[in-house]
Amino acid sequence: MAALRRKFGEDYQVVNTNRATTFSAPVKKKRQRFVDKNGRCNVQHGNLGGETSRYLSDLFTTLVDLKWRWNLLIFILTYTIAWLVMASMWWIIAYIRGDLNHGHDSSYTPCVANVYNFPSAFLFFIETEATIGYGYRYITEKCPEGIILFLFQSLLGSIVDAFLIGCMFIKMSQPKKRAETLMFSQDAVISQRDGKLCLMFRVGNLRNSHMVSAQIRCKLIKSRQTPEGEFLPLDQCELDVGFGTGADQLFLVSPLTICH
Repeated sequence: MAALRRKFGEDYQVVNTNRATTFSAPVKKKRQRFVDKNGRCNVQHGNLGGETSRYLSDLFTTLVDLKWRWNLLIFILTYTIAWLVMASMWWIIAYIRGDLNHGHDSSYTPCVANVYNFPSAFLFFIETEATIGYGYRYITEKCPEGIILFLFQSLLGSIVDAFLIGCMFIKMSQPKKRAETLMFSQDAVISQRDGKLCLMFRVGNLRNSHMVSAQIRCKLIKSRQTPEGEFLPLDQCELDVGFGTGADQLFLVSPLTICH
């Protein structure tokens, strides 16, 4: 018996009787789902090599597809770096013109009034960018480079706001978590219906907001070999769940049984 157990492994159970020795069926391991019930696909892309540059060519969609923690990190870093760079440019203008040495001289006309160090330059940039307008710091008419920088700051700020805020808005409006309240039966069954063997499972909606004219589609994913000898590991086959009769258009007020 010990030799038989070593040969077949722990998945087999040895049973002794007076007449014969039998073995139970092997314990099947639970297969990993190709698509989870929440809609997430268990597929990871690998060995992309030099194809990663394609993600940068469509940067907006790439940011939308990122996880929330990376979106928030990029959002914070982009604004922080942009603020520091623009504040440094205002400080450099004041430094080159010598405004920092006449910060409290009432007879001197600086490029930006009351900007005499980096914190004051940073506050002026924030007040201008956020259109707070406290009135204590302002651009004077004797600073053409400051006017040009102000126009550049306004254009750049509008572009950054439209890009990042638009990305965050689209990401928040995507109903990815809507599938969390769509419940499927744990098991599918094969049973008689209308004199035919049918594959059936149930689907239900937990929310009070009803889903009207929702459409359901089913695919069977399995491996097969073509007559030419080609092996298809993940071949997709469409299952008819009422496309011809319109039964695939669901009025999901109460749990429904889907039948193939």
